Amino acid sequence: MEENTGVGIRVAAGIFLTIMLITIVVIITISSQDAAKQGQTKMAAITTQLSDTEYQTYSNTTLSGSQVLNAVRQYMNQEQFGVQVITGKQKPTQPKGTFYGDVFNDIGEITPNSGGTLSLANAEKQSANEYINPSGKFRSSIVRDKNNMIRGIVFEQE
Repeated sequence: MEENTGVGIRVAAGIFLTIMLITIVVIITISSQDAAKQGQTKMAAITTQLSDTEYQTYSNTTLSGSQVLNAVRQYMNQEQFGVQVITGKQKPTQPKGTFYGDVFNDIGEITPNSGGTLSLANAEKQSANEYINPSGKFRSSIVRDKNNMIRGIVFEQE
């Protein structure tokens, strides 16, 4: 009889320890899933910041005309992206200026096949309204769409 009691206590203790072990594993799994989700969220935020750092130079800063020309050369051929330049000569007659690459609006919507210019000929020609004076000062800003993606840069001569 005493042997049966001892065996029963050992079996009960084994079952109890097994249940405790399973409970601990479940708790660790749930907490690690939460940590993984938080990690994924942080990684997504870091990725967005890294992809935006290329354009942060153009966020509400004053640049020279030569820097604007370099930016236009660099970004006018990118897909789903445009550069808008408003020169001092254009303000009274063409308040929207000239688009290089894709044409976009104030809320970052790209107009498909919009026909923005892909040539800097007039931007470098002093007699043209589109002329970007290398020593001129331009105020820059970036334009984002509804998904918070950067779709364009605006340069306006001061």
